[in-house]
Amino acid sequence: MPSPARVRADACPGVSAPHDAADGPLARVRLPGGAISAVQLRALADAAEACGDGELHLTSRGNVQLRGVTRPGLAARLTDAGLLPSPSHERVRNVLASPLSGLRGGRADVRGLAAALDAALCATPELADLPGRFLFAFDDGRGDVAGEGADVCWHALDSGTGTLLLAGGDTGRRVARADAVATLVEVALEFGRVRGSAWRVAELDDPAWRGAPVPRLPAEIPAGLIERDSGFAAAVVPRFGQLSATQARALAEFGPALVTPWKSVVLPDVPADVFDRLGFGGEALGTTACIGRPGCAKSRADVRADAVFRPGLRAHFSGCERRCGKPSQSHVDVVAEAGGYRIDGRWVPLDEMEGNL
Repeated sequence: MPSPARVRADACPGVSAPHDAADGPLARVRLPGGAISAVQLRALADAAEACGDGELHLTSRGNVQLRGVTRPGLAARLTDAGLLPSPSHERVRNVLASPLSGLRGGRADVRGLAAALDAALCATPELADLPGRFLFAFDDGRGDVAGEGADVCWHALDSGTGTLLLAGGDTGRRVARADAVATLVEVALEFGRVRGSAWRVAELDDPAWRGAPVPRLPAEIPAGLIERDSGFAAAVVPRFGQLSATQARALAEFGPALVTPWKSVVLPDVPADVFDRLGFGGEALGTTACIGRPGCAKSRADVRADAVFRPGLRAHFSGCERRCGKPSQSHVDVVAEAGGYRIDGRWVPLDEMEGNL
């Protein structure tokens, strides 16, 4: 089966194999379904301070990255916290799940499915070689994570049945919730057998791996207090998806958390005054950005210093054409070039950028 010719290996970073960034080694910590306990969140905060730059950097796959990891001991810390259950499989533990499932809305409760899939992946030796870009998802029927580019997704149709999506297309195959995990493992194994040098399902030419287009729905969770069926949850939106160790510990005071693909954190059970107590994260921030200079050698600018925040503006600032961390939702595309930025392809000088957004 034809697949893209590649001259380099899949280099998605992990803890055991960090990426050599300009600001030091970058380690990605996978959180299947975005789920993290309060104890684990505190352990990550401690690890960020002890081994890295003291910050937790949220990713567009609901994971956490630690940057500037120049001191030893990270793997041992994460293993002790239960965040590195299988070093051989760490790069393939890429699983999204609807963050508000079981809290408000949705057709099915997908809580628990990501953890079950994670255990199944780690128990399947053949899947250790799955590309690090391969992405799984469980959508509770509201369409939030179904549009986030998963290679294989169980999308709920009702409380007990879902449809199988491949590369965002509906295959028409109906799968019981009870069989969802086994089905996604089955698809991953088959992909491993036929993929050649492909990293993603969308790269396969075989029509058997295609499905009917699925309408894209608005997905991002609004920042702030969320009324649950009983009580409150909260969506905390840190600036640039970056939490200090102190902020992470403050979140942990409210119990377990869910890191979302939109670089926010859902706290499932909170008091109504949660944001008064936190003091941050209660307002929507439509502007996102890659790490930029000095953290990335490929970046042409300190994009976070140049970024513009304005009510109603949805923009992503990138230091180069790779556009790392860009959101999947519609946004203004802002890419650094010498002396200025290209805004949706049109160059403007830096001192005129704000007026052109």
